[in-house]
Amino acid sequence: MAPHVLVADDDAWILRMVATVLEKRGYSVETAVDGEDALARARARTPDLLITDVMMPRMDGWSLVRQLRSHSELALLPVIFLTALSSEDDRIRGFRLGADDYVTKPFRFEELDLRVAKTLRRTQATVQETREQLGGSSLRGDLSHVGLSSLLVLIEMERKTGLLQLRAPNGPSAQILVREGKVVHARLDDAEEPVDAECVYYLLTWGAGEFEFTACLVEGADRVSVSTTHLLMEGARLMDEQNDPAHASAAVINVPPITPGNDEGW
Repeated sequence: MAPHVLVADDDAWILRMVATVLEKRGYSVETAVDGEDALARARARTPDLLITDVMMPRMDGWSLVRQLRSHSELALLPVIFLTALSSEDDRIRGFRLGADDYVTKPFRFEELDLRVAKTLRRTQATVQETREQLGGSSLRGDLSHVGLSSLLVLIEMERKTGLLQLRAPNGPSAQILVREGKVVHARLDDAEEPVDAECVYYLLTWGAGEFEFTACLVEGADRVSVSTTHLLMEGARLMDEQNDPAHASAAVINVPPITPGNDEGW
């Protein structure tokens, strides 16, 4: 079956041209006129790829991707931003949200065609490789390739139990304990706050870094008490608030590390 691509843009000409090019390459294409429209269409029929503008009415592309990542069935959806925003800060913001590629307008349709094919191949290979590694006792990788939201969804789908360690580039590190696929505890290695659900919300903002999952016995109480879907949805809501100038960013302080298989200090 041909890959199904969802394209979101408030420019009718861009929508028509992108859809035409992709349909000629054999893709199934659906279009949306803004972020809210795209979110509704993605939830009604999960696409294989999203191509989205950033500046759109009702819901912009940033918020759209955060919302998609908050739904477990859409957390692994590959995304290409197609936008006139060309600054390095905008590109970094896109990749921190888990974008797979970032194409600036004006663009060549031949280039977009190649990037679509490359993104689909790379994403399918990465997800498959990650799932296969999760079937073993350990897994490691790069958060820029598999974001934390996607990783938590895969861990939930595979019902894994163990320790997920995260390390930001030249920055803090953190540890998340999961049992039967569910997050039960989270903390930073050198900070007292945030912990548990608040820590997960903070870690969801990391767009780069390394991760390693090790299967191990996890004992102790469930200190999070909410589903992965709830964590992802609340994390997306908080990121939207943080990007609103009216909200101040929260500070993060340091805590002792967790040892695999040891529930002391829970």
